[in-house]
Amino acid sequence: MIEINELTKRYEDGVLALDHVSYSVEPGEIFCLLGANGAGKTTTINILLDFIPPTSGSATINEHDCNKFPLEAKKYVSYVSENVQLYGMFTARQNLAFFAELAGKTGLKKKDYDDVMRTVGLPEKALRMRLKHFSKGMRQKLGIAIALLKDPPAILMDEPTSGLDPTSAQEFLAQLRRLRERGKAILMTTHDIFRAKLIADRVGIMKQGRLVAIRKKQDFKHADLEEIYMHEMQAAETV
Repeated sequence: MIEINELTKRYEDGVLALDHVSYSVEPGEIFCLLGANGAGKTTTINILLDFIPPTSGSATINEHDCNKFPLEAKKYVSYVSENVQLYGMFTARQNLAFFAELAGKTGLKKKDYDDVMRTVGLPEKALRMRLKHFSKGMRQKLGIAIALLKDPPAILMDEPTSGLDPTSAQEFLAQLRRLRERGKAILMTTHDIFRAKLIADRVGIMKQGRLVAIRKKQDFKHADLEEIYMHEMQAAETV
């Protein structure tokens, strides 16, 4: 579903942000990219969304090249960012209606918007609130609601649990599990090792633009993922 093949990005100032990175994310899988700031996680997301071009290699969604055929690729993906960019003066319903229309979803009714907001756990009072009164956790839930309305096979998430309180983070992970059960291919960047262990089917460990390891659930289910992460980071220094 999501394919990264020898993806490389060197910026104009000479910084090598991605160095021949390859992996895939399958339907019904949550793949977490772990790494410090500057590891190349967000650069990967930006290439998948065609915000920036790669230097070489390719990124595809549902077999559509994200940079050669971006409009086709974007039909099959939704994006949830660390700070969900919504319209503060719009109500939750109005935001949903606006983004649903952008995604080509027509014929939706007020009940459709309210149902999806209830599905992601927004309280009843939030259905008519303006977004400027939403907490960060509520904004993240509305971001997932927008993704659910579009109903794409792939979802990209860039540090989605950053700044969430423990209750909101747990509710967010519960939503991710439901999306996985629906067969979504989910690529999530994070530096939150604890929550990556809770939710990921596989983790990719990145350091300075390189993918230094991929570990499956069985590798860290009964192990300390932080120790695995630190071991791979130290091993990468000797390569």
